[in-house]
Amino acid sequence: MDDGVDIPVPAEGEVWVVGAVVLGADGRAFAQRRGPRRRLFPDCWDVVDGHVEPGEGLIDALAREVGEETGWRLCRVRRLLGISAWTGDDGAGTRREADYLVEVEGGDLDHPALEWSKHTAYDWFGPGDLPRLKENRAPGEYLVHDLIARALRDRRDEP
Repeated sequence: MDDGVDIPVPAEGEVWVVGAVVLGADGRAFAQRRGPRRRLFPDCWDVVDGHVEPGEGLIDALAREVGEETGWRLCRVRRLLGISAWTGDDGAGTRREADYLVEVEGGDLDHPALEWSKHTAYDWFGPGDLPRLKENRAPGEYLVHDLIARALRDRRDEP
């Protein structure tokens, strides 16, 4: 974990989600398309993410989700990209989401071990690919697009 990475501590009763914007060696960011039968955000592009389990820390949840959704291992947490709050249409109330810029290792990064029952596709996105991340999203619902755009912009600004 890089110095200065902020790790929020969930308050009692809060529901948290963690997200990982995975950067490849070529500077592009990984996203996967959610299946059309998913209750939340069907057929939309998404970062690697998932709910924080009771008693689990945010970084532990981040590492678990990266492994479960891709087969990769979290090897570096570079920075907190942001914290957002959102409410899905599943009746579970408001979730708080902490999204991190990360690097991974293990396996072939061109062939992640996706959970094919939940996801239908994956791709690596550079600056010219960002409009695709808005597919099947209503105007103003561009969290994934905005996260990946921020990660790519931040990457270009690094020394």
